[in-house]
Amino acid sequence: MPVTTSSPEPAAITLPKTSESEQLLRIRHSMSHVMAMAVQKLFPQAQVTIGPWTESGFYYDFDSPDPFSEADLKAIKKEMVKIINRKLPLERLEVSRAEAERRIQAINEPYKLEILAGIKEPISLYTLGDQWWDLCAGPHVAHTGELNAKAFELESVAGAYWRGDETKAQLQRIYGTAWETPEQLAEHQRRKAEAKRRDHRRLGTDLNLFSIEDEAGAGLVFWHPRGARMRLLIEDFWRQAHFDAGYELLYTPHVADISLWKTSGHLDFYAESMFGPMQVDERQYQLKPMNCPFHVLTYASALRSYRELPIRWAELGTVYRYERPGVMHGLMRVRGFTQDDAHVFCLPEQITAEIVAILDLTEQILSTFDFRSYEINLSTRPAKSIGEDAVWELATNGLIGALERKGWAYKVDEGGGAFYGPKIDLKIEDAIGRMWQCSTIQLDFNLPERFQLEYVAADGSRRQPIMIHRAIFGSLERFFGIMTENYAGDFPFWLAPEQIRLLPVTDEVRGYAEEVLGQLKRAGVRATLDQSGERLAKLIRNGEQMKIPVLAVIGTTEAEGGSLSLRSRREGDLGTMAVAKLIEAASLANAARSAGLQP
Repeated sequence: MPVTTSSPEPAAITLPKTSESEQLLRIRHSMSHVMAMAVQKLFPQAQVTIGPWTESGFYYDFDSPDPFSEADLKAIKKEMVKIINRKLPLERLEVSRAEAERRIQAINEPYKLEILAGIKEPISLYTLGDQWWDLCAGPHVAHTGELNAKAFELESVAGAYWRGDETKAQLQRIYGTAWETPEQLAEHQRRKAEAKRRDHRRLGTDLNLFSIEDEAGAGLVFWHPRGARMRLLIEDFWRQAHFDAGYELLYTPHVADISLWKTSGHLDFYAESMFGPMQVDERQYQLKPMNCPFHVLTYASALRSYRELPIRWAELGTVYRYERPGVMHGLMRVRGFTQDDAHVFCLPEQITAEIVAILDLTEQILSTFDFRSYEINLSTRPAKSIGEDAVWELATNGLIGALERKGWAYKVDEGGGAFYGPKIDLKIEDAIGRMWQCSTIQLDFNLPERFQLEYVAADGSRRQPIMIHRAIFGSLERFFGIMTENYAGDFPFWLAPEQIRLLPVTDEVRGYAEEVLGQLKRAGVRATLDQSGERLAKLIRNGEQMKIPVLAVIGTTEAEGGSLSLRSRREGDLGTMAVAKLIEAASLANAARSAGLQP
């Protein structure tokens, strides 16, 4: 397993996921029924649909003629407390399909009929006392008295389409959370508040990093100068790391003839996530959802020798995927994004070594951004896939061999692989303990076969290379969002778009301040000069609000002495420092990619 470090903000109370706690599963499943009963008691016209648990709570979808308000949520919660205090039993009944239909028709709940049609025998329902019931497989607590009335909360209302289909009825989804103790609830709420404080969408606006403009379209990112500067720093670091690791860079088109996507299999297995074709010069072109076929064509442009392998090619390639309106979220889910894509073409005997090298590079890059704790999943063949069983077994064993050689523990995600091959997925842990899907490594025998890729072996025969797909960030946009939340916008010195802000106290020192600004910029330090003319307290407050790593106050004393009075967000008051010394410290910090100034 990769190195793990303690969270910068360790939680005093452990909050297990629902899937990790049988008791929480029963509590949340039962609480969802209590909520649905309360809703129908207060709003008799509301029809219930589905009400599953989530990893941190539960929800129920309702078809209600009127939208639920915040006042309604308070009333529903109050009614739920009454139900809990009545200690109503939750009892399981097995019924025939005919009996279930009779019960549903008696209460005129058409959604339940549709749910029933998809349920296999035996059919079970759970009752709450003799007043309410729903189709359900359980499990539940024995009675509502086992639920803690002080350990739950109704959190929000959102829209949701029936069966997730936007062509069907729009429902109202009430989200709730439930725990064993009030202390767990309080800790959950603290973490939610902290996550809200770190929300990359708010920080992106507050720090003027990026925006998504409705006029241009949903899911399309506009990088502002400050965010663009950070993106460039990330890209430059990424490129150099890849050059050092033996990769070469590619640039490929944004569109290709639709026949390419037929050959690759994407039209058969990925069409719902692709934008529609464009008619150009009597040919149909398709925006690329992936870079893979372009790298394959580049390989196929010349006959390769076994002596050339492994070939490692990387690209920061922008791709386009159709995301449904309801799932887009800031930088996390967008329609146009840049993948840090790479493909390795190698010999069978090179597989393990190449994957180990990829894992090493992944560690190096992620740790630079302070991600050092990972969860690793080995994802196996999905139901919807291509390729022979023997090919999949060989590919899977190659990934397992690399993980074992690396000495990393991993979980098996059965059926979680791509349609063309098994994969290794890395989830990274952020500063508040959340896990984010990030890096992926996929072994692929199928695209080389589909495109008839070859190399000349040592004996002169033509053989098919092994293809490894790999992304470390996943996408620059999503990684930027995760990174922003991990740092809470308080970026390390080397990455900050504005590293040093000069704060002249009087107009008399502006000439000196401008001279210092020029020296810093010539040294490659990202420095600015505050020319607002505000008082010092306001200058400092403005700099702190923009989370500038270093503020340099310039008064008469500093101007006369050729120095600066420095204030660091991470190290506090640094005292007075000569300009030359500051340039040296900043240059060292940039070279070392440090969080703060290097002494």
